Amino acid sequence: MSGITDLSTLLASLEPVLIDGEFVYATVQSENLHDYLALKPIGMFLETEGLTLILPRDVADSAELTSSGPLRCITMMVHSSLEAVGMTAAMAAALTKEGISANVVAAYYHDHIFVPAVDAERAVTALRLLSAG
Repeated sequence: MSGITDLSTLLASLEPVLIDGEFVYATVQSENLHDYLALKPIGMFLETEGLTLILPRDVADSAELTSSGPLRCITMMVHSSLEAVGMTAAMAAALTKEGISANVVAAYYHDHIFVPAVDAERAVTALRLLSAG
């Protein structure tokens, strides 16, 4: 497994970057997966109740999908290992301290946190403070 596993190194190297645009979570029927791939979601997760899509807000609006409130995505530029222990907990604790909800998506190279759009700048600041230790 590639990526950093040492928690102190991970936290010191977070480098949170606020991604442009707003995103939403939407759920659709999983039988129609092929139809929704054309929307180019940045994330998907299949649950018993349906298929969750993470996609740009304007795309969800154009497709007339019922969705969550607007979110912003903060990407940690550190290449974290999927086997790392404690990084998600530390980031969640930093955001909890600020009263900011967080939806974390771990991908192969980076972790991504979706926060309410209105809290995005405060969330980035909290994560930078965590990284500064």
